[in-house]
Amino acid sequence: MLKCSPIKPRDSVNIRGIGTLEISGISLNLHVSLGRMAGVFISIALVGLAIVFQISIHQVDEGYRGVYWTGGKLHESISMPGYHFKLPLTRFEQVQISLQTDRVTNIPCGTSGGVTVTFDAIEVMNQLSEDHVINIIREYGVEYDQLWIFDKIHHEINQFCSSHTLQEVYIDLFDTLDESLTNALQRDVDKYAPGLTIHSARVTKPVVPPGIMQNYERMELQRTQLLISTERQRVVEKQAETARLKATIEAEKLANVSRINMERKLVEKMTYQKIKQIDDSIYLAKEKAKADSKLYFASRRAEANSLKLTPQFLENTMYEVIRESPKTLFATSMSKVFESESTPSKGSGEDQ
Repeated sequence: MLKCSPIKPRDSVNIRGIGTLEISGISLNLHVSLGRMAGVFISIALVGLAIVFQISIHQVDEGYRGVYWTGGKLHESISMPGYHFKLPLTRFEQVQISLQTDRVTNIPCGTSGGVTVTFDAIEVMNQLSEDHVINIIREYGVEYDQLWIFDKIHHEINQFCSSHTLQEVYIDLFDTLDESLTNALQRDVDKYAPGLTIHSARVTKPVVPPGIMQNYERMELQRTQLLISTERQRVVEKQAETARLKATIEAEKLANVSRINMERKLVEKMTYQKIKQIDDSIYLAKEKAKADSKLYFASRRAEANSLKLTPQFLENTMYEVIRESPKTLFATSMSKVFESESTPSKGSGEDQ
């Protein structure tokens, strides 16, 4: 608290205590509260600490890693997602390691024929490996993708256009541009910035001058009409092919049915023939058995008869045959007949 006392002319300087000052007749009463000054100093210190705390505490988002510089020197360590503390003079940046898409716009290029076309946008999907964050940032800085994606896209597109005609750029080779651009980017990145992966590149259709575009539209219309005519012809050919295939299938079906019937009849005939052969074999076996039986019977009978062929048996058999056989006798009278029957003579004739 500062108080000013009335001015009194004095020739001396008198300092009384701490709160009163008298100089050359001017008396100033300074009543300063030590407690108030201490409170001000404490407030200033707390505000300073709060500012330092606000500057030092920082957050690393998910999908990012924190990198730090002190005095322009890059730290070798990185921080994970979450809250972290750093010194006020330490610089901090977040580096994305999750999948990201860089969009490069308005890319002019000139074809080999001298026509200038413009690609409105090219999107490059890329990802930085966590293990290579420090090396990439040390070599190319936080804006590494400006060099290896944005600037590289312009270079590759101009190289492609300068070595091809407008027809090739706009129509013939456009469907291969995505893959060739991805391969070109990845080839240089693998050589100079390992750890950066180019997943894909999507190229929009280039914008050509209006006059040339009208010619291409007419050509596209004619091509469309040609494709329609060709497609109609293919439909007619397909219908004819379908009819031919249907007739062929029907003929094959009838042929298969006929073949199956013939095979069935042939099988029936072969089965009947086999049955006939079996019957003949059975009959032949029976007849053979009968013949063998008769032969056996005749042979046994012949053996038995051969045992009977003795002189006595033959003479007896002769007499029996003569006795049972009818006889014709020639004589002059009936008495001679009866006599000849009782005593047969050797010179009489006999007929059976």
